[in-house]
Amino acid sequence: MTNKIYLTWDEFYSHAKLLVSKIKSSGTEYNRIVAVSRGGLIPAGILAYELDIRNCDTINMASYDGTKKRNDDEIKIAETLQNIDDKTLIVDDLSDSGRTFRILRKLYPQACFVAVYSKEKGKDVVDIFASEMPDNWIVFPWDL
Repeated sequence: MTNKIYLTWDEFYSHAKLLVSKIKSSGTEYNRIVAVSRGGLIPAGILAYELDIRNCDTINMASYDGTKKRNDDEIKIAETLQNIDDKTLIVDDLSDSGRTFRILRKLYPQACFVAVYSKEKGKDVVDIFASEMPDNWIVFPWDL
């Protein structure tokens, strides 16, 4: 992964709106959003407004320490959430390898896992995503 893909705010927002459209067309009415902090915070906010969902939570976990990838046993989840069901969206910006969602899916198997972007390796674990990305490093507008 040597080439980086730089996303603009307009591109990201457009793809987040596409995700909203796909969620709406799924036919399920969701009533709760859980953002995976930190990458899921901004898309979760967009989804909350667009889907008119006020019940929002965060779950704090990090699979990277700077640029070093943590092992699964090094990942700490700061809190556990109660009452996660099939009307709950768990949101992240990117399903890269799918690792974050795999870990969370073990804890919250009934939730719907959504991401604005997915790479090939992460597609099998995300339920709904807006756009597929190549296996390059993605630089989000808030990372600049």
